[in-house]
Amino acid sequence: MDSVMPSYRSHTCNQLRAEHIGRRVRLSGWIHNRRDHGGVLFIDLRDHYGITQIVVYPTVSFQDALSRQPKETVIMFEGPVIARTQENINPKMDTGMIEVNAESYEVLGPAEALPFNVFPDDPVPEDLRLRYRYLDLRRTKLHQNIILRSKIISSLRRRMTDQGFNEFQTPILTSSSPEGARDYLVPSRVHPGKFYALPQAPQQFKQLLMISGFDRYFQIAPCFRDEDARADRSPGEFYQLDIEMSFATQDDIFKVVEGVLHGTFSEFTTRPLDGLPFRRITYRDAMLKYGTDKPDLRNPLEICDLSDFFKEAGFTAFKNIVAEGGVVRGLMVPKISTQPRNFFDKLVEYAQSIGAQGLAYLVWAEEKIKGPLAKFLTEEQLQTLAARCAIHTGDVLFFIADTAASASRIACDLRIKLGNDLNITERDVFRFCWIVDFPMYEWDVENKSVIFSHNPFSMPQGGMEALINKNPLDILAYQYDIVCNGIELSSGAIRNHRPDIMYRAFEIAGYDQATVDGRFGAMINAFKLGAPPHGGIAPGVDRMVMLLADESNIREVIAFPMNQKAQDLLMQAPASVSEKQLKELHIRIVQPAA
Repeated sequence: MDSVMPSYRSHTCNQLRAEHIGRRVRLSGWIHNRRDHGGVLFIDLRDHYGITQIVVYPTVSFQDALSRQPKETVIMFEGPVIARTQENINPKMDTGMIEVNAESYEVLGPAEALPFNVFPDDPVPEDLRLRYRYLDLRRTKLHQNIILRSKIISSLRRRMTDQGFNEFQTPILTSSSPEGARDYLVPSRVHPGKFYALPQAPQQFKQLLMISGFDRYFQIAPCFRDEDARADRSPGEFYQLDIEMSFATQDDIFKVVEGVLHGTFSEFTTRPLDGLPFRRITYRDAMLKYGTDKPDLRNPLEICDLSDFFKEAGFTAFKNIVAEGGVVRGLMVPKISTQPRNFFDKLVEYAQSIGAQGLAYLVWAEEKIKGPLAKFLTEEQLQTLAARCAIHTGDVLFFIADTAASASRIACDLRIKLGNDLNITERDVFRFCWIVDFPMYEWDVENKSVIFSHNPFSMPQGGMEALINKNPLDILAYQYDIVCNGIELSSGAIRNHRPDIMYRAFEIAGYDQATVDGRFGAMINAFKLGAPPHGGIAPGVDRMVMLLADESNIREVIAFPMNQKAQDLLMQAPASVSEKQLKELHIRIVQPAA
C-alpha cells in the first residue's frame, strides 16, 4: 500500500501506528475537530475507520487558510508520520502515539454552516436529525450502531448457512393479504384498477418453498406493514430473519433458533445471557405470573392468583368481584415494609392513573401485619396468604381486583414500575424465554362467538381429534414466541399443512369451506398436492440490533428510518405525484371530507 500512492489516501484514519513513523502518507476525511495551541494547529481528521491527528505548524503558508475551514469539510492531507510529544500522547486513541505533519492539503468537499454539530454530539431534535440523516449518521454512536447492524446480519447469515439453511429471495410485489395488519398497496399500470401489495411477511412464499421440497429456508427479509410507530417498532418497513423448516417439530425449531440467537448475542456482547436451552413458559403461566405474554425475566417479582382465596375471605368488595367473574391478583414485593407512607400513597395514585379502582395492600411489619385489608382478614387467613405468596417479615403484598384482562395489565404495569423504582430489575444482562401453548381460540364477547386467538394457520395440538372432541376454548396451538428482556423478538408456529384440519379449524371460527378456498386458495391448493409438516419463525433483526446496541428506540439502529408519523423527512416521502403519473396508473385522488 505504501509503494503506490492512491489518488486520495494511502492509509485510513485508524491505520497508522508507531511503526509508520517516518513514512510519507496521504489521508482523506472530514474535519472532526480542531484546536489552536500556541500557534500550532491540530486537526482531528475522521473517516469511516477512525481518527488521526494532523499537526499544522506555522511555518507552512496555508496554516491561516486551513484554520478557517469549517468542521465537516472533506479534506486531503499529505505529509510524514511523526511521533507525538510525550505530553501529547493519547492512550485512548488507536492512533494516539502518532500524528501526521501536514505539508500540503486539498479541499475535496467544502462544507457550509451545519444545522447541528457532528462533534460535540449535543442533543438535537429528532425531526432535525432525520431531515439531515446523512449528517446524523456521521456521529460516532449512530455510525457504530449501523456498522454493528451489518456485522450482526453477517453473523446471522453465517450461522444459518452453517446449519444447512439456504437463502432464497421472495417477491416484493405480491397480492394483498386478507388477514393481519394494513397493507401498503401498489397500483398496477398494465392492469387498471388492480393493485399489488408489499409483503407484510414472506409467510405464504416460505411455506410454498417447503411444499416445493427445499427443506430449510432463510432470508433477511424486508417486510412492510402500515402500522403506527412504537419505540420498538418502526412504521412502514422492518427486517426479520425469516426461517422455515420441513419435517420439523417445535423442539427442532427451538434448537435452531436458540443456537443462532445465543451464538449471535455471545459474539456481540460481554453481558451475561441465559444458557441453553432457553426457559419455556406457557402462555397461561406468563399471563398469570407476569401479566403479559412478553415477560421481562430480569425482574424477579411474580404475580399470584388469589381469586379462590377471596371467594371465602371476609372482604366483600373482592368477594363480589370474583362472584361476577373477575379475579384478584397479588403482587408480593420483598423488604419494602419500611418505605415511608408517601411511597405507598404515590403507588396507589399510579395504579389509579392506569385504570385501577384502587390498590389495597398488606404490610408484614416487624410488630404486626398492617394495611387497609388487615381488619377484614383473620389471623389464619393472613397466615394462608403468607404461605401462598412466600411472604416474610418486611414484605408487602399488593392486591389488584378487576376483570382478568384488566387485572393482568395493571399488575404487569405495577410489576415493571416497582422493579425499576426499587432497582431490583437486573441491568446489563439478557434473559430469554419461549412462550408456548397459546390458545387456538378465544371468546369474542362483542359478537358472542368463537374466534381465532392468534395465528389461524398454526397446527392445533391434538390435530383433528382435538378439533372434533374438545371445547374450542380448551384447544392449544403449536404457536410460540421468543422474548428477550420483555421485548418480543418473534412469533412462530408449526403450520397447519393438512387441508382437512384447516377446513375444520376455520369452520369452528365461522368460516365455511368456500370462504377458505376464496381467501387462501394458493395455500390450500398447494397443501392438496403433498405438503410436508413444516414450521418456522422470524426474529426481528431491528429489535435484535436494538438490544445489542443498548438503544431504547429502534430508529437508532436503522440507517434511514421514518418518523413516528410514517414520514421520511430526508426524502420527503410520502409526497404528491404528477397528474401524468396518476393517469398512467388510472388513479384519481379523492380528498377526505373536512
